[in-house]
Order: sequence, then structure tokens, then C-alpha cells
Amino acid sequence: MSQSILQEPEVTLELALDHGLTEDEFGMIKNYLGRTPNFTELGVYSVMWSEHCSYKNSILEIKKLPREGEQLLVGAGEENAGLVDIGDGLACAFKVESHNHPSAVEPYQGAATGVGGIHRDIFTMGARPVASLNSLRFGSMETPRVRYLLDGVVRGISDYGNSFGIPMVGGEIYFDEAYEGNPLVNAMSVGIVKVGETASAIAEGIGNPVLIVGASTGRDGIHGATFASEEISEESEAKRPSVQVGDPFTEKLLLEASLEALKTGAVVGMQDMGAAGIACSTSEMTAKGGQGMKVDLDKVPAREQGMTAYELLLSESQERMLIVAEKGREQEIIDVYDKWDLHAVVIGEVVEGDRVTYWKEGEVKADIQADSLVLGGGAPQYVREAKRPAYLDKVQNFDISSLSHPDNHNETILKLLASPNIASKKWVFEQYDTMVRTNTVNGPGNSNSGVIRIKGTKKGLAAKTDCNGRYVYLNPRKGGQIAVAESARNVVCSGGRPVAITNCLNFGNPYKPEVYWTFKEALGGMGDACRALNTPVTGGNVSFYNENPDSAIFPTPTIGMLGIVEDVEKHTMTPAFKNEGDVIFYLGADRKGLGGTEYLKAIHGLTTGDAPDIDLELEVKLQNLVLSLIQQQTVNAAHDLSDGGLAAALSEMAIHSGKGANVSVKPLDGSLHEVLYSEAQSGVLVTVELEKLQAFESAVAGSGVNAVKLGLVNGSELVIDTDVRLPVKQLRGVYELAIPEAIEQ
Repeated sequence: MSQSILQEPEVTLELALDHGLTEDEFGMIKNYLGRTPNFTELGVYSVMWSEHCSYKNSILEIKKLPREGEQLLVGAGEENAGLVDIGDGLACAFKVESHNHPSAVEPYQGAATGVGGIHRDIFTMGARPVASLNSLRFGSMETPRVRYLLDGVVRGISDYGNSFGIPMVGGEIYFDEAYEGNPLVNAMSVGIVKVGETASAIAEGIGNPVLIVGASTGRDGIHGATFASEEISEESEAKRPSVQVGDPFTEKLLLEASLEALKTGAVVGMQDMGAAGIACSTSEMTAKGGQGMKVDLDKVPAREQGMTAYELLLSESQERMLIVAEKGREQEIIDVYDKWDLHAVVIGEVVEGDRVTYWKEGEVKADIQADSLVLGGGAPQYVREAKRPAYLDKVQNFDISSLSHPDNHNETILKLLASPNIASKKWVFEQYDTMVRTNTVNGPGNSNSGVIRIKGTKKGLAAKTDCNGRYVYLNPRKGGQIAVAESARNVVCSGGRPVAITNCLNFGNPYKPEVYWTFKEALGGMGDACRALNTPVTGGNVSFYNENPDSAIFPTPTIGMLGIVEDVEKHTMTPAFKNEGDVIFYLGADRKGLGGTEYLKAIHGLTTGDAPDIDLELEVKLQNLVLSLIQQQTVNAAHDLSDGGLAAALSEMAIHSGKGANVSVKPLDGSLHEVLYSEAQSGVLVTVELEKLQAFESAVAGSGVNAVKLGLVNGSELVIDTDVRLPVKQLRGVYELAIPEAIEQ
């Protein structure tokens, strides 16, 4: 909506349906108000009851996830982000969110504002962002449109993040035809705050003034929340005005000003203005405080003339916050923002009652019970029809043994390393500033997860985003389990102890029974793994309606895992081989099964079979063992096995170090193709110095984890029995050039 509506239309059922509401929901609104809503009220309800804001089709399933833990200070749904006690009087705020639909139609601004929005969720809690991560999904790079989206998204992330000054320490990029036309852009932010110095998104204290701070309000992003709650279609391109426009330099000022304002002690509550803008921040803060709010929209700094109440309330213009201040101390806050050349304007006050009223030109434009708008209050909550998809029987019963496998393993490994899902993403992460603020210990490209040091302590934080949507497509329950387990395993292999997760749940249309069944099963699997690994859910984001005109995406519950490194100087680990003569060991489960593997996709062009099996009890034992080995400084390298299996993991350890290895996989049970390319779970490669072999064997004994000696680090070639002989230089050349060459097509 780029032009002002000068005369409000009559509100009818048809208009409500056009706003994304159902007939039943329109009836609920009339019951809450005791009358038919006016146009502005209809707009507020439509965005607040959209899936993006209300989680109406997901919240009842989300509540089944484990959400309690010893180190949790703020759990799921309590504030803008989860908060975990990391010791030394410090806490970590972290969260991941999606910006999929905006990025599908305007990739640059869609991705950029996704980065800006997730950082605001962190510093609105009083935490300073210290690290960024992302999780991206695109269609086939053979498609020009995909290459356009990829380029725009990467530039959007890098331009915003680099200007804002937060290091990008990790991420993932997957390519599959399932994401054609509907890319996934998930952004994660990690922040640090002193325990007891956090802010709450609450409005309380009768008479306390309400301030809007930061940038001016324009018409960009109106109905962005409802746009994010519908399927991508041929008409989506026309909804570019629903995509916000970001300004990272203003956001940097907003960050510093907001943290300084909190130090005055005059702030009662603070809330980011993201989805649904002023409508959301005012109603959520009011509902949480249990009191009312009066807002004068004429006082909102606007950058466009003639904006109506509807537009001012629903605009998602970026770099704005809402603050409730102590009465009589608002000038202290205004002075802080003025120092940083930002707006800070009193637009209302906390009042008695439970309603939020929006005034303009001396008239009440909307009068709504705040609790009726929000998640956990009057917003609807649904359990949709669920039906197991028929395709699962076909794919899970596919006879992989009927395939004819190539015998030339040198060629097969090179093809795997050239696959966009395995190949180096160096061309991407070199566009990001990974070292700004000088705290990065492990950055993207040569580590299992990102690691940053916490200055003033010995500790570090390890963080990883992870999910294999292919697994979830083939077996939603196991796929959900693996997403959590694999992200934790990556954190462990970097020396971190997993403590909690955030998540971004990317699925199709929840009104389709097969999609909803998959959603429920995937969340059930996530819950299984979180309970086993003691990593509670601190919050996150649900993104439904990720479909294009042809099909839905692979169900993709992206996990953002947080871990604590107790001594960042001694316990941080990387996958690269270290010393000539180090002994290479495989730890974990048998290497069996080719279902859902990158090998099947890259070599046979198939996405089929069952997802890999996972034994969560063994997974816990393996992670405990690997973390203990790292903390005791018994191993020199650690690398989990995932995409591409053992062959890819050995290749990556060689590529990252420039050192070769001579190994034999004959001690491992299974066919050669399974041993080399299976993505069986609960597997880790480690290297051990000869002098520490006894300590290693003692640690393994009684751990319940199988350890198999494979060979030694030596030479300049990767040699696997008589089946593989590849120079490390050749491996690196294929690994690092595959994606840039594909983009230049």
C-alpha cells in the first residue's frame, strides 16, 4: 500500500477476508469489540492475528517443546529473545528469525532487514549483539532467477551486517529444487548482557510516558506480517511495498543510544518495532503490563505526508523502538537519543484499564482490548487437521540396493566436493566481516561452528545453525531429531557444551493436512532430541506458507544451537589435521544406509530412502566423550560426519590443513559405498598424537562409544585403501572453485 487511503472503506466480511482473516475470526473480532470494527481496527487485528505475529496454527505444538532448564533466565515467549546464564555474571541473549517472503520478491532489502530485525530483538533486551549467523536455502543454481536471489540475499546480509559492525561467525547454504521460487533466509543474532541489567518489553505505571525512538515512519512494509503469512504466488512481485527498507547506519546509532538509555535507569520497558510496527509493540507491551495505553498518532515522526492512522499503525519501517519511561524522567531518554541524532518523541502514556486507544486529529481511530490482540491472550489458537503424506511410503520403501553404484571413487569424491551443498562457501563468507570487534576465534569456512571469546573471562560462545531439510522431508520425526543433534554435535566438535536452542520453523501451508502432520512430527523429533541433550528451547520463529505455485519447500526446522566453551584458549577445536603422524580415529555408530544422502542426490539425482537412523542415547554418549577429549586436550582435531559422509569429512580435514592422510576403512562394518558416503548419525573423526594414545584409549574405555583406528596424517594425498588416491591440491581446487564457476554460468 504505497498511497494513503483518504476515506476509510466500509468494513465487510469480504474486506476482512481480503485482510487474511477468516469468517470465524471476523466474528470473534466483532464479539470482542461488541460491534463491527472500523477499517483501522480491522487492519490492526489482521496483522496481529496473522500467523507471523500470533502463531495461531503453531503455538499449541510449540508449547510441547521442552522450555525449562537450569541456566535459562528467560524462556520461550517471555521476551523478545531467550536468555541463558553463561557464568561470570553474564548472560547470552540469542534468537533466529526468518525473512523468507520479503527475500523472495526483494532479495537485497529482504535479507538486509532480516539481519536488522533480529539484532533489534537482542539489543531491545539490553544485550549487545556480538555475533551473527545465517541459514539460507535456494533452488538450483542452474536457474538464473536463483542466482539473482542468491546474489541479492548475500549482498543484503553483508552490506547491512558489515555496516552495523557485528561479525558473521557461521552459517549454512543449501541448494535444492524444493526451494525454487521460495528461498529461506533465516538470520540469527547472539548478544551479551550482565545478569540483572536486561530490559523487559512491558508497559506499566499509570501516567508513564510512551516514546517512539529511532527513525521516522514511512509507508514501507505495510502489511509485511500478513504478506509473510500467505503463499508466494505470481502476484507476490506486486507486493514489494510490503518489504521494508533498512538503514544499518541508523540501526548502529539506535543500538548505542538504546543501550545508553537503559543505563539511565529511566526506562521501564522497551520493545522493538518489527512485524506490525506500532500496532504490535504498543499492544504487546500493554497486554504484558496488564494496563492500558493511549497513543497520539499525530505525534509520530513521519517521513511521508498524509499518512493515515491505518498506515502509521501497520507500517514496518525499520530502526524504530517503543519505550515506556518513568514519568518525569522522559527528558533524560530524549537527550540520549538526541545526542545520537535520532528521534525520541512522547506519543502517549500508560493509562488505567486494559485497552489501547489510538488517536489522530482529535479522534479515536481504534479502541481495542490489548489482550485480545496478542499471542497467549485473545488471539485464536488452532489445531489443524493432520494426515500422513502418502509419498512417505514410496520414498521410505525405495530399494537403494537396486541402484548401480560407480566404482571409481576418485571421481565420486570429486563430484561430491563439487556439489554446491558440500563445496566451499568461501565466495560467500569472504563478503562478510568475520573479524570485526576482534572476538572471533573460529569463523566460517574452516570450523564446525562459530566461536567467539567473551573478553574479561576465559569463556567463549560456540554457535551453529543447522538443518537438513531433505531428512525432514523423508522422515519428519527423525529429521527433527537430527537437526538438533547435528547442531549440538557441531558445537561439541568446536569445544562447546550445548546449553540451549532457538529455532526457525520453515514449513508450507498449515491448512494442508499433510503439511501440518509433518510440522507436528518434526517438532516431536526436535523435542525428543532437546530432552536427550538437555538443550531447552528458548524461543524462535514460525514461518508457514513457504510454497510456490508448484509445491512446498522441504520442511526445514532450522536450529540455532548455543554452547559454552569453558576456556576459549585451551578448548577451542577445529577440524583441520594438525601434525604429521597423528593417528586418525573414527568414533560412533556404524556407517550404514544411503537414504537421503548427498551421494544419492549428486550421483544418482535422487532424493529418496529413509532418513538416517539416530540413537539419541548413543548421541549423548558420543558428545560427552568428544567434549571430554577436547577439554582434556587429548585430541588435535575433531570433525563431525554429515553431508557427504566419511569421504567428505576426511577430504575437508585435509583441505583445511593442506596435509594428506593414509587410511583404511576396512575395519568399519558395511559396504564400501555405505562406509564412504553414508550420512549415518553419531559419527565424529578425531586425531590423536602418538604420545597421547594411552590417555585417549583410557577416555574411550567405558564411554559406550566405539572407536576405530583408521590411519595416519601424512603426505600430500588422501589415500583410502586402494580405492582412493587424490592430491590435496586437487581436492582443494574442486572444493573452492565449484560454486564460483556455477555462478558465472
